[in-house]
Amino acid sequence: MARTLTWHFPLTRTHTGALLGNGTQGLMVWGVETLNITVGRAGFWDHRGGNVFASKTTFKQLRKLLEAGDEAAIKEIFAPPGKTAGQPDRPQQVGCGRLELSFANGMKPVTAVLDMETAALTVTLANAKGQKAKVVVRQSMFDELAWVEVPANLRGKVAVKFVSTWEYVGERLSKVGVKPPAIEQGAKGGSAWQELPADDGLACAWADHGAVITLATALGKKPLAKAKRLAGTKALAGIAKKTAGWWKDYWSDVPTLRLPDAALQRAYDYGVYKQAGLTTPHGVAASLQGPWLEEYQLPPWSCDYHFNINIQMIYWPALMTGRFDHFGPLWAMIRSWMPTLRQNAKGFFEADALMLPHAVDDRCMAVGQFWTGTIDHACTAWMAQMAWLHYRYSMDKKVLRDIAWPMLNGAFNGYWAMLEQVEANGEKRLSLPVSVSPEYGGSGMTAWGRDASFQLAAVHFLAATLPAAAEALGEKVDPRWERVQKELPPYSTVQTVQGVDLMKLLRATPEELPALQKMFLEPAPYWHEERRPGPRIALWQGRDLDTSHRHPSHLAGIYPFRTIDPAGERDKAVVKNSLYHWVREGGGAWSGWAIPFAAMIMMRCNLIEGGIQWLHIWDETFTNEGYGTLHDALFPGVSVIGGVAANTDDEIMQMDAGMGAITAIVDALVQCRGVLGDEIHVLPVVPRRWREFSFDGVWTEGAFRIGATVKGNKVREIRIVSEAGGTLKLVHGLGEQWTCNGKAMTGSTLELATNKGQTLVLRSAAA
Repeated sequence: MARTLTWHFPLTRTHTGALLGNGTQGLMVWGVETLNITVGRAGFWDHRGGNVFASKTTFKQLRKLLEAGDEAAIKEIFAPPGKTAGQPDRPQQVGCGRLELSFANGMKPVTAVLDMETAALTVTLANAKGQKAKVVVRQSMFDELAWVEVPANLRGKVAVKFVSTWEYVGERLSKVGVKPPAIEQGAKGGSAWQELPADDGLACAWADHGAVITLATALGKKPLAKAKRLAGTKALAGIAKKTAGWWKDYWSDVPTLRLPDAALQRAYDYGVYKQAGLTTPHGVAASLQGPWLEEYQLPPWSCDYHFNINIQMIYWPALMTGRFDHFGPLWAMIRSWMPTLRQNAKGFFEADALMLPHAVDDRCMAVGQFWTGTIDHACTAWMAQMAWLHYRYSMDKKVLRDIAWPMLNGAFNGYWAMLEQVEANGEKRLSLPVSVSPEYGGSGMTAWGRDASFQLAAVHFLAATLPAAAEALGEKVDPRWERVQKELPPYSTVQTVQGVDLMKLLRATPEELPALQKMFLEPAPYWHEERRPGPRIALWQGRDLDTSHRHPSHLAGIYPFRTIDPAGERDKAVVKNSLYHWVREGGGAWSGWAIPFAAMIMMRCNLIEGGIQWLHIWDETFTNEGYGTLHDALFPGVSVIGGVAANTDDEIMQMDAGMGAITAIVDALVQCRGVLGDEIHVLPVVPRRWREFSFDGVWTEGAFRIGATVKGNKVREIRIVSEAGGTLKLVHGLGEQWTCNGKAMTGSTLELATNKGQTLVLRSAAA
């Protein structure tokens, strides 16, 4: 099926533009009177200002300060290097600039059509006389080179102007010792070279060859000559052919979805297209924005690596689409960090472990002074899970040995250094005395507590996974893993009765008591606005979710760590109460990436239609008219995060939400359940409005590829390919009577030992 997407000009802002990328160089094509090509280069860092926190304190010392309420001491510990004139207070990626193409005869862009299968962007130009022409924007997948193909009647009639990011942020950069770029502008081309005080400079060069206008970038000590050499390339046919082959191979192996929902089909197709240019195997490890850095501002949050959900969301689709080589740059970067991660853990935990702060640059230097994020050890565990899932989806033992095993152990050892034994209800158990839930409470002195549910889920994931990893590698089992599973609670809870918090009742003043007693004695109906059913999952001990919050990390045991079974006897009542309360608090303070994450949690609880609805809200509220995925709401009235008018000049784009949407969409179709992901559920609930649809090639844990067909709102056929062999356990939804490769079968689950390359076709009796 053809995969195309159309943009309608005028496109007034950088992030409304069509995207082209190769993991290193990113293009955003937009404009009004001119055709603008904003170019960014991933990895253009001013590294000054990194925060080395681990040498300043230990976990034990931090605990004492928190329990003493010594906010000043904590701020001093986590503060970045002392502010001095001419020095930034944090590392920062910097943009490059844009080319503005002005065409003769009053021609201006009208529409742009992206062929996602070839990454060719065809822009239609028109003037007031009705004359039309077309230019095509292309990019090499292997070089920092792009070009615009110009029709014969416009050759030599295109004026090219370069606008540097310095024109927007030069005053700010100059205050931290950055000099203006050296810009050369000629009739047939030009260049710009932006130097940095202590890092490699970035060069950009362009050239008008008549039939094509080239645009090149280069990063290095002396990058200008390389950029000019690339821009001088005239023999583009070979580059174009090699690039076309790359895209053909990419799409030949990506899962195909044929959905009855146009918005979600577009989100999936464009998302998978963007994945190719975001997490490219030979590119730079993807950060918050990947290579698509704007020119009109310094990228928010330094365009750094956020490991408390954002990078995970960006890389999740590589699992289910089977693009395992896309993890290469990420794991190479993290491997280079291992000495730093060990040093962090040695200094802070005083243990042989790994510690990954939540926000770092590409050298693993902490960005900023957000202390609750810096000590959020679930960041380490979550990336350990990412490595484990890479192994589970690919069944590549080299990944398990080289990446997952050291990360799983390093994360566990960090938690073990924080755990203590306490007595509760007459029994001894393990507990985390200091823990956080991402971004809840900011960096205030009340933003922590004992046994945060997010952290408990992460520890339990590690304790349950490490034995399986050890068995696969022939390693010894550590008895601490079993002890954690037995002695550490799965989550913390708050108790309420008919809307009354029992602790509030016990602490009530004489004036408050009558009203609270009345609420206690006179039960409110379940739908009553004051009812908050309990027990429900708490953020941490004694801390309820008391407002709308963008990071539902207290529910991480449902997803991503899957240590909670929403339908299991132990958890189902608590999950039901927790979901009720979470939905009741609502999404009024959610950011763009929060909504696909919320949809995933819904999907894992079989609330498939609720998850789909949230994805529609995301598409309509947190993407702009050019399909750009936003951190802030595009318009007021849905979320208080952002809610700015559409014509503002400080739009914040991040890649996490768009990639998260891919994961959420696939979760509606196929899920791996259980902490070890060894039970595959195909179409756990078929949406009532989805009458006819199909999909093929979705990867799952165990290296199975799944497809299915739905007709008349019923699952009719499921297709399975075992890429690695092994035991398949599949919950199919075909009904009680079905066939497997023509053989009559019964029951809701297929459990079968498969051979590598084996193909299975399951059909309902009614098919």
